[in-house]
Amino acid sequence: MFFAYYLHDLSPFVIRFTDKIAVHWYGLAYVLGFYLTYRVMLFLSKRGLCEIKPDAVADFITMVSLFGLVLGGRLGYMVLYNFDEFIHAPWTFFLLNQGGMASHGGIAGTTLFCGWYAWKHKISWAGIGDSIVCGAPLGVFLGRIANFINGELFGRVTNVPWAVKFPTELLHEDFYRQGGQPGLIPEGMQHSPEIIDYFEKYRGGRAELETILHPRHPSQLYEALGEGLLLSAILIFLRLRFPCMRQGIITGLFFIFYAIARIALEFVRQPDSGSSLILGLTKGQFFSTFMFIVGGLFIGYGLKWGKSPQGMVKA
Repeated sequence: MFFAYYLHDLSPFVIRFTDKIAVHWYGLAYVLGFYLTYRVMLFLSKRGLCEIKPDAVADFITMVSLFGLVLGGRLGYMVLYNFDEFIHAPWTFFLLNQGGMASHGGIAGTTLFCGWYAWKHKISWAGIGDSIVCGAPLGVFLGRIANFINGELFGRVTNVPWAVKFPTELLHEDFYRQGGQPGLIPEGMQHSPEIIDYFEKYRGGRAELETILHPRHPSQLYEALGEGLLLSAILIFLRLRFPCMRQGIITGLFFIFYAIARIALEFVRQPDSGSSLILGLTKGQFFSTFMFIVGGLFIGYGLKWGKSPQGMVKA
């Protein structure tokens, strides 16, 4: 059966003032993600379910966002996905405007920063984790929505009715592996961002694009729900339903549930260009396997040494 697949046509800009000055959906997603995490932690703190007092939550979120999530996410991307460039041109680490963030790096950076913060303020590291993991997946949710708007990190070729055709596929080597209409793309323009403008200005426009692109899973939306919205809802429910659960268990469950969602959903996500498999797994799946170990350690700590939160849920 033939389906009229949606041809992706969303702008990455919320508002654009000039070619170099604009507000991007991806940047806005980060800001809103920080804010929602703050609101969740503040909600839990007022009910005695957070190690950090209500009047200190805002400062904590500001610091963990910058030093944990952003720097950790950027470093994780450079080390895990772009190591050759990082070694030969380490200054590219600071070119945040060119994109490149890794969720695994952000999680690791946030975990380490929370450990430092707990040591400095002499409070429970696991206790901080139990609060921040309830809200942080909302940032993942918004980030994946921004990925969809940008047309990046799309899924594998499929024929499901809700499949999407992404013009950014022309920048990905998988387009050429799938057939890619030999001779249709001018020599030297393969993988170039200018190729989309070339079609719109000098060829048959979006109508021609639609005939050569492959329908793909909107895997960004799957990840937004699985790694983001659903995960946050589950953890918040557990935190409120079992207010006396020992510190560390919620954090451990976050690592395990996130790993399960990421590994499962990577089966419909197209691997990055030039990304090789590791033991038959994509890089995202392979790195996620280590999260089972981290999650198990947090749960083991919680069961053996974890304390219950000092407060109880307030009416």
